[in-house]
Amino acid sequence: MNWDGVSEFVAVVEAGSFTAASRRLGISTAQVSRQVSALEERLGTRLLYRTTRRVSMTEAGQVYYRHCRPLLDGLTEAEQAVTELQQVPRGLLRMTAPVTYGENIVAPLVNDFLARYPDLEVDLVLTNRRLDLVAEGVDLAIRAGQLEDSTMVARRLASRAFHVCASPEYLAVHGEPRTLADLDRHQCLRGTLDIWRFQEQGQPRQVRVQGRLHCNSGWALVDAALKGLGIVQLPEYYVQAHLDTGRLVPLLTPYQVADDGIWGLYPRTRHLSAKVRMMLDHLERNL
Repeated sequence: MNWDGVSEFVAVVEAGSFTAASRRLGISTAQVSRQVSALEERLGTRLLYRTTRRVSMTEAGQVYYRHCRPLLDGLTEAEQAVTELQQVPRGLLRMTAPVTYGENIVAPLVNDFLARYPDLEVDLVLTNRRLDLVAEGVDLAIRAGQLEDSTMVARRLASRAFHVCASPEYLAVHGEPRTLADLDRHQCLRGTLDIWRFQEQGQPRQVRVQGRLHCNSGWALVDAALKGLGIVQLPEYYVQAHLDTGRLVPLLTPYQVADDGIWGLYPRTRHLSAKVRMMLDHLERNL
């Protein structure tokens, strides 16, 4: 395809005159006029009405402009993408992540990334509140679990497993639950929800549990489980170390729910900046 005259034509349409287009492109008005005229001759149709006062598009010009504008945008994005391959992340990157997962998993990886790229500044907000990324100017959100419908772009970075477990001391006194129905006879250490998630015969299953302790801190629930106060269901980053040492015992493993996703969410834009793209790559490699 011959691109001669396309940029000049689009510039004239958007700037409103040949003179303004020439300033925008950094070339002479005469050159802009020659290029547009040559384009019209090549296409065999008039694209612009020219008068001493104004320039307007013909019907053919309107059709041609609608097709050319996205093409020029695509060329710009292609150049930016290639250029950014050679770039390093710089400027401010605003991120958010859940509190516990952010403190223990995400923040250390972000710190490693900062140590590697001294031109980057990160504002990391740890909160369990789902921030509006566009309204609050957040470039990247780390989310765990099932995602809500949104206009955001989601990239799966890792997964997390949920474990049901209790201490050997608790099990010695109360016995081990073998079925989901057995949970009715046990002290269940509840977090923000009274519902525990399971999988039974390939289908998701939710079980409402009860117990003496209800707390919105995962670490408090782990401590209670270690002290023999009941059974807990928590993500692996709370309990895996204790499962490895035997201080907690896995329960109901045939009913264990399928792993949840750990996601990177960012606003849908035409081109992803180097700082967001490289941070996503770094988190995916290391999570």
